Amino acid sequence: MKTVAIVQARVGSTRLPGKILRDLGGRTVLSHVLDRVRAAAGVDETVVATTTAPGDAAVAAEAGRCGVRVFRGDEADVLSRYALAAAGAGADVVVRVTSDCPLLDPALLAAMLGAFHASHAARRPLDYLSNTVVRTFPRGLDAEIFTRAALDRAAREATAPHEREHVTPFLYQHPDRFAIDQYARVPDLSAHRWTLDTPEDWELIRRVVEDLGTGEGRFSTDAVLDVLRRHPDWVALNAGIEQKPLGR
Repeated sequence: MKTVAIVQARVGSTRLPGKILRDLGGRTVLSHVLDRVRAAAGVDETVVATTTAPGDAAVAAEAGRCGVRVFRGDEADVLSRYALAAAGAGADVVVRVTSDCPLLDPALLAAMLGAFHASHAARRPLDYLSNTVVRTFPRGLDAEIFTRAALDRAAREATAPHEREHVTPFLYQHPDRFAIDQYARVPDLSAHRWTLDTPEDWELIRRVVEDLGTGEGRFSTDAVLDVLRRHPDWVALNAGIEQKPLGR
């Protein structure tokens, strides 16, 4: 089965416009994300799914510079954008990652893919696996894995605006239709916030990357935790940020 990681990317952001093209340690944020996704064992191809909006030509150009396939589709109907990108890449299994997670851990993504494929080998095949619905990982290490068949069904049947905008709610909100599971971590680290959505998030991530050095930028979750243990005051930088609910 061909596994394709589709990175959702656009320059528009209400709280930090242009965030994915910011320079983070000498490379764009998008470049960090793509490098980390491609480093994950089990990912056969990585695709950037951006929009047809003129402003996202810069996203397409940066993705092309990084050497990945680019698909441009509807700005609001992200579900259709994903389905068409997956079809174009010939995906059997799709990994959904967003471009605002520059600290994504390749080892975590590889472990999740291993668990997903193990369910199929054991003849208890999952349609959907994620670490986002029940959170035990820091926000910013988010990954969702699902079959192309489940994605195509969602694209055909989902009608609610939030289902079209956020790609996967039709899957994880219908356990009666899909075999779903959550990938959990002990101890629970969900109090940490490592995603990039606000100036406060940027300050935390910038300091972590500066501390660890750029290199290939593939430092682990444990390495980030070690930095934050040495600098406990940094955790407070974005601790008060509230995540936007679906549909906003």
